[in-house]
Amino acid sequence: MKNILIVDDDESLCRSIQIIMQTKGYTVRYACSAIDGWTLLKEEFPDLIFLDLVLPDAEGLDVLEELVQKHPGIPVVVVSGRQDMEATITAMRHGAYDYLRKPFDVDDIELTLEKMRREFHHEEARVEKPATPSAAAPREIIGADPKILDVLKQIGRFSRSRVNVLIHGESGSGKELVARAMHEASTPGKPFIAINCSALVPTLLESELFGHEKGAFTGADRQKTGKLELAADGTVFFDEIGDMAPDLQAKLLRVLQEQTFERVGGNQELRFRGRAIFATHRNLAEMVREGTFREDLYYRVAVGELRLPPLRERTSDIPLLARHFLHTISQRLGRQVDEISAAAMDRLTAHPWPGNVREFENVITRAIALSESPVILPEHINFLGSTPESPPETDSGQTLAQAERAHIQRVLLSNDWNITHTAQVLEISPTTLRKKIKDYDLQSPHRPIS
Repeated sequence: MKNILIVDDDESLCRSIQIIMQTKGYTVRYACSAIDGWTLLKEEFPDLIFLDLVLPDAEGLDVLEELVQKHPGIPVVVVSGRQDMEATITAMRHGAYDYLRKPFDVDDIELTLEKMRREFHHEEARVEKPATPSAAAPREIIGADPKILDVLKQIGRFSRSRVNVLIHGESGSGKELVARAMHEASTPGKPFIAINCSALVPTLLESELFGHEKGAFTGADRQKTGKLELAADGTVFFDEIGDMAPDLQAKLLRVLQEQTFERVGGNQELRFRGRAIFATHRNLAEMVREGTFREDLYYRVAVGELRLPPLRERTSDIPLLARHFLHTISQRLGRQVDEISAAAMDRLTAHPWPGNVREFENVITRAIALSESPVILPEHINFLGSTPESPPETDSGQTLAQAERAHIQRVLLSNDWNITHTAQVLEISPTTLRKKIKDYDLQSPHRPIS
């Protein structure tokens, strides 16, 4: 693996890599456009191609697709300098060997070459065929950390087939978002059916999963179509599969083995045509050893495995997430908050985020509701179990009741006295909020309480 071709419009980058790699015994050629790249490719086949997604005369993904079709024996590493979840997934799905985020250097190239040497011999032609492009864009997964880029690459690879996939991740880390991205990349336009295995008692979960016939049990006054049937050729997402009751584990195992099921109270065999994706925050392997999760089901569920990193392991993504949520939440709440101060960002970065991205979104929502200016300040950052930081001059001498009254009044005003939205931000029930409004004698400046 000594011959490398780089197709990138940054000539200075190409030239510097060429000079350094040649001192290490490699032959490096480069082209700054797609047409020049094709010309070089006709002259001599390289062992490896680095392909920029942004070229002056072509779309990098189109070039990738044509490369994989015409030269399936040449590994292609796609490179990009921008945050683009869809491009990453699509590139891997179309047969890219790897994906690098700019700026990349000689060390990245050597690591890629070493990885290739370990995984396969160059003489063995790659036979992967490009899959049909996705018609719909996946929902955005925000992040530039290498751990998240690896997740996106795995999504692209898994979307090329319909194998069962188990997503490992802590609560709030975005497991359903990953499942939806995989679904959109592989079966866009088809149903996506999510089932929370911990939210329903086993008897109700069985009916939700398989459906039931009229008269199957007390209260079954009509036939019900189950989630497996509703999924059709789409995806069934089993969230928190580790919480599924043992008797249902046995029934799900049969579905995965036989690809058939029956409605509760029925005897008609129905075909399961969908793809199954599973998620858990538990250690299923440990549960198998403890006897609380079936070993045979575990092997069916975990054909493919994907680990989603917690937010504390990718703190470099916090500024990206902050800008994303600042924009989307401000629009949703009708606020003009478009900046986070450096001190507030430091406070966000230092937090361990036990609730992961879900907690992060809630914190930003509260901060936007509390802010009376276009800038989020440290005192607006309030974590659960802690009190907001406030300037000494504003809270000096206040009682707890006075501070609570002022805080509730600010959030009410920021939400235009919408009781439901305000209660969600304060994380209390609307009934509790109404009682506090009455106790503190708070008055809406616009309209009666609603």
